Amino acid sequence: MSAEPSIRTAPPGQPTGERSQPGPGWRALVAMALALLALNALLSFNNWWPTPAIRPDHRLAPEFVWLWVLVLGWTRAFGPLGHRLLAALAMLYLLLVLGRYADVTVPALFGRPVHLFWDGQQLPRLLWVLIVDRPWWVSLGAAAAVLASLAALYAMLHRLWRFAAWQVAPHALRSRAAVSLSALAFASVLANHAGASMTWSYVSRPLAPNYWYHAQLVFAALWPAQAEKTLPPSTVLDQALADPAQALGALQGRDVYLLMMESVGAVSYDDPRGAALAGTRSRFEQLMRERGMQVVSAFYRSPTFAGGSDLAHLSVLTGLDVHDHMRHDILLGTQRPTLNALFRAQGYETFGIYHSVRWPWPERSFYGYDHYYDGSSIDYRGPPLGHWLIPDQYAAAWFERAHPRTGAHKSRFVFFPSITCHFPFSPVPPYQSDWSRLLGAEPFDAEQTRVALATQPNWLDMAPDYFRMVDYTYRWMGDFVAMDRASPSRRAIYVLIGDHQPTANITGANASWDVPVHVVSADPALLTRLRARGFHDGMQPPRQSLGRLNDLTPALLSAFASAPAP
Repeated sequence: MSAEPSIRTAPPGQPTGERSQPGPGWRALVAMALALLALNALLSFNNWWPTPAIRPDHRLAPEFVWLWVLVLGWTRAFGPLGHRLLAALAMLYLLLVLGRYADVTVPALFGRPVHLFWDGQQLPRLLWVLIVDRPWWVSLGAAAAVLASLAALYAMLHRLWRFAAWQVAPHALRSRAAVSLSALAFASVLANHAGASMTWSYVSRPLAPNYWYHAQLVFAALWPAQAEKTLPPSTVLDQALADPAQALGALQGRDVYLLMMESVGAVSYDDPRGAALAGTRSRFEQLMRERGMQVVSAFYRSPTFAGGSDLAHLSVLTGLDVHDHMRHDILLGTQRPTLNALFRAQGYETFGIYHSVRWPWPERSFYGYDHYYDGSSIDYRGPPLGHWLIPDQYAAAWFERAHPRTGAHKSRFVFFPSITCHFPFSPVPPYQSDWSRLLGAEPFDAEQTRVALATQPNWLDMAPDYFRMVDYTYRWMGDFVAMDRASPSRRAIYVLIGDHQPTANITGANASWDVPVHVVSADPALLTRLRARGFHDGMQPPRQSLGRLNDLTPALLSAFASAPAP
């Protein structure tokens, strides 16, 4: 505020002389009301869906009301706040405002609540991805702008609270109307905390319960031994490891590829804007029939939405319901088995292909891959396409060249999380029908490269690019599977799994968490077992979930196991 009307309030530590002070004029009253409304608005705003912007909300902010009542109580008992308390109050309010922004913005953009503690650990990685390919002065300027914005916000909050604490609070304590209004606001907030639905129309959703939840996550991270008790004592993999030969007997040594389809969710079936994908999936089926293979499909419910792909990955690899980051981190600190351990016990060689990862990832030790490849391991000579640089199609072609399928190779289990169909879903890489050309210095035509590099994300309407990305994903995966030249008895089994739905600006509010799963094989007996578990022929299964994504693991193992004795 540009001016602070004087109410002749004494500075902190001096007598106020309340009874002899005349009341403020109407301009001062307006300034007081605006100051309190501004402080309330800074903790009651909501998201302007589906953008990162915010819009004001007329409702009471519970945290503001709590702090305002505390300021009134302190002023009544000890006089106006001192400078240090005022600075601490402004800093606390700054953290609350930032927390409120994350709380209302992350669900709008990613379709899931913010996890302050765990998401904060990913922030350095995200920042590194954003700055690594930009000039240093751009990154420095952006950092300076962010710091300047935070400093300006703190200065504004400090000024508002100084005015509220030193001038508004003393006057409010002398006014029965102001005390009554403050008491009514406090009672409404208490009723809201108690769950009274009648208060929802004029009290905003509180932020404090989220902070309490995140405090519990911190406790779980610091004392994992206690937290591990939240996991089941054993899983289907523990049973399978008791007899690996029986658990994987139906495979007869055939390779298994688990291909995670980044952001390919049920919206690619449900949304009319993706109607063209029906033709893409039909082409996929036709390719499989031409190669003597069949497809069965189903829907499962992902443990995550719009992000947190690791939760989906570990749900499938362990058979455990990893539905939040707390369970994820608890799991990483254990010795629980994964599908990698089961396949290795049966003599398989295991591979993890993470071409999106360009930073140290010590957590991979839990997964137990025999061979792990990240972005720095893959010799990509083409143009950097999007935030993730290396297209999925290239990574698949590179892996097959590095580990050709010959008669001498060991049976392999391959876990391949795709990344290209990731937020912000642009630019869509050119599709290269000549897979051998992908591995050269010029994987795409010059014009295709120029168009792709010139394409910028459409932050206000990502849907068209998203559906083109899904088309690209099914196209390269279909051709990749069709390239399997082994005899029908030796062809690999391919499991294509959507890891989660895309961001909420694609799906809309209150969207399903379902994802498609496709299993491709030339073994009719194996597919028959999956049909018995609820899978349907083709790529268009009924829109009914067969369970959580970790329920897919026992379904697959039931298909991979030796037939029971008569």
